[in-house]
Amino acid sequence: MKYEYDAVVIGGGAAGLTASGIAANFGAKTMMVERDKLGGDCTWTGCIPSKTLIKAASVVHNTLQSKKYGIDISCDDFDLSELMKHVDEVRNEIYEDADRPEIFENMGIDVVQGSASFLDQHTLNIEQLDGTDRKVTSKFIFICTGSSPFVPPIPGLDRVDYLTNESLFELNNIPKSITIIGAGPIGCEMAQSFARLGLEVTVLDMADRILLNDDPELTEILKTSMENEGVTFELNVSVQKVDPIDNGTRVFFQKNDEVSSVDSDSLLVATGRRPNLEGLNLEAAGINYSKKGIEVNDSCRTSQRHIYAAGDVTGRYQLTHMSDHMAKTAVTKALLKVPFKIDKKHVPWVTFTDPELGHVGATLPDLKKSGTSFETYQFPFVKIDRAITDGNTTGLIKIYAKKWSGKILGASVVGAHAGEMISQYALAMKNGVTLRDFADTIHPYPSYGLGARRAADQWYIKNQSETLVKWIKRIFRYRGEIPDYSDPNRIV
Repeated sequence: MKYEYDAVVIGGGAAGLTASGIAANFGAKTMMVERDKLGGDCTWTGCIPSKTLIKAASVVHNTLQSKKYGIDISCDDFDLSELMKHVDEVRNEIYEDADRPEIFENMGIDVVQGSASFLDQHTLNIEQLDGTDRKVTSKFIFICTGSSPFVPPIPGLDRVDYLTNESLFELNNIPKSITIIGAGPIGCEMAQSFARLGLEVTVLDMADRILLNDDPELTEILKTSMENEGVTFELNVSVQKVDPIDNGTRVFFQKNDEVSSVDSDSLLVATGRRPNLEGLNLEAAGINYSKKGIEVNDSCRTSQRHIYAAGDVTGRYQLTHMSDHMAKTAVTKALLKVPFKIDKKHVPWVTFTDPELGHVGATLPDLKKSGTSFETYQFPFVKIDRAITDGNTTGLIKIYAKKWSGKILGASVVGAHAGEMISQYALAMKNGVTLRDFADTIHPYPSYGLGARRAADQWYIKNQSETLVKWIKRIFRYRGEIPDYSDPNRIV
């Protein structure tokens, strides 16, 4: 028993909270070190505030759209300070219910506020809030320090007041316009929300389409929907510089050989994330890392056998649910010595715009690159009765699967409740449920989940043999017409 602790967790965000809780549950003497508030990016500057803002914006949007439901509800001007107060109240509610230190202290975890750095492979120095240093040793160490907004070196950016996700939710008055640099998940979610709150929104991105990790056909559906709500996209552009102007900013961008500019009251930089490595002194522990993050294997172990890293700090996934999964993998592998690895084949992600956009499993480029044989099965939201009743017919389900076995290789959904629907496919893929099994499972009517099943029904439809149907017709002397099997896009 030469070490003071069995497990020390650096960071109290999604990965750190999970790692600490599981370690303590296994009977390990555990310490969790967090330099700010427990909950991390997800609770304070990421998932929770952004989804709360998205919900508020959707309430405004649905009110303004009430006539399409046969009613007319007016929407008077609203006070953004009250909206942001609501966002803060939700953040604090989550914190009080799930993240405050007392909850983890009651599990037997020592919660320390401060900044940790390595002195050697088993020793950490903790710079505490009162300015004193505390040295602790541990048998295992788990690095869960997360990530921060990446701000590119755009000329002039240091001369303007710009926002990132860390400052966005501290606004207390509403601007009339906003420019967003970055058409990834954060950029798209916030663009739509601000447009729904009445702002003039322009999104700039160097790529030729939005959400590069998602299916191009589905992202185009989402982009069109957002443009119909007033969002302006300037894609395939290079941001040249930023200048301050009266009460706002001017962003210059180049497309082909032409330079243009856009003026706005506010500027949001949503250009990705960078791992939080500063101050850890990883060299003292001999831990391999790069600017992309700490290098880990599929069990989340670093170059040191007793030191693990999980979540955004590894640079492998920037998803809260994957931070949780990686932390579970790391602690289970370290403390129980079982051969536990990250499930890389069934990683779902969702962009919570309206319509939502979700994916799980292999993408089309993945399948083409690997030379895997597959069939594509599609089903539009216009054929989902619940989507029709709700007025949410914009959407498409797309599934990649083996032709004969129906084994699901990947799935993408754009549409209402895509996040819930993609969860069905993730569960099916993880447990070897084929499209045939999926199609044979009873789903309640009318529901969006039934739409997920009807997409699976298309496996039956596309695998029906015209020859077989002719034989059935002949044997049983049926008199009906045979469907047109020559149409590869036939949907039933």
